[in-house]
Amino acid sequence: MTTTSEKVSQQLTRQASKRVSTSVFDGSRLRVVLLVDVYEGAQQQFLEAYEQLCNQVASVPGHVSDQLCQSIENPSQWLITSEWESAPPFLAWVNSEEHVQMVRPLHSCVRDTRSLRFHIVREMGGAAAMADAGTRRLQVSPRIGDGLIRHALTFTVTPGSEPEVAKILANYDSPETRVDETTRLVRTSLFMHGNRVVRAIEVRGDLLVALRHVARQPEVRAVEEAINPYLEQERDLSDDESARVFFTRAALPAVHHVSLDEQPEGERYALHYPARPGEGMRLAEALARQDEATAEDPAGPVLRSTIFQRDDVVVRLIDVRPGLGTDAALPKPGAPAPLNALLDGDVVRMELITDRRSPDA
Repeated sequence: MTTTSEKVSQQLTRQASKRVSTSVFDGSRLRVVLLVDVYEGAQQQFLEAYEQLCNQVASVPGHVSDQLCQSIENPSQWLITSEWESAPPFLAWVNSEEHVQMVRPLHSCVRDTRSLRFHIVREMGGAAAMADAGTRRLQVSPRIGDGLIRHALTFTVTPGSEPEVAKILANYDSPETRVDETTRLVRTSLFMHGNRVVRAIEVRGDLLVALRHVARQPEVRAVEEAINPYLEQERDLSDDESARVFFTRAALPAVHHVSLDEQPEGERYALHYPARPGEGMRLAEALARQDEATAEDPAGPVLRSTIFQRDDVVVRLIDVRPGLGTDAALPKPGAPAPLNALLDGDVVRMELITDRRSPDA
């Protein structure tokens, strides 16, 4: 029997030559690689903190295995690899408050980290690995991207402060878009709905390098300081721990993206999908299936669609053919039955605060 995830994967494969499509919902196994730079002299402290964390992670649904390695050239460099049944259970865990609390003991002994996530495409192994090959799902075919990495941040402000926050966010000076020879900021779009802010960014090159570059820019720091008094979750950007926890909780990963090949620029909208409690990931997957189906029509109104999801926050960023307006952006009345069962209210169009593109994008 073909699962939902396998159907999505098959659709991605059939359309690979016609459009760009990336997704966490293809059902294949996930390999997570975490590069860790430990403070000199803190290696034993790090090892003990990892062993405690590893015992906790072992009980997380979807977790398969973990491996810890130490560099033979530099004892401060460590590598953690983990395998997961698929991407959704890993994302549900890594974006949870449980994960925030689990990794706290590591912060005092770790100078820097870098997380990389990969779907497994092919593998070789001994007899034991081959014996269970039928139950170990692999990505069917390589994906074809468009060179852009999409990510978003979301946070809430105190009710009543929305007009002032919108004014601050709309009037900031854009930072330098060129980060280095290979990385640059391509586009930043800011939206609000009620007291929730969503900042979606598109980066060409290295996302982590770009995010750190932006955080250091005086124009951005001035805006962040200006909105600090209005945030529902307090933060102190001068304190590394406070800033790390805030941005960990604010991360809104892109879980699905589809775009028609070589299409013109469109009008950008963001739609907020209120998920029923605990149904955010399933809602995002249902939207991914819907996007894959509608993208089969090359004359459809939506040129690009990116679904961002964390817990029960689900936002769909879409570019619509020029001139069609908001009617094409909002879903038609009466959501499909599978989607409707996961919604906890009406889908709404978020207010666009600012949308800025790099001059050389």
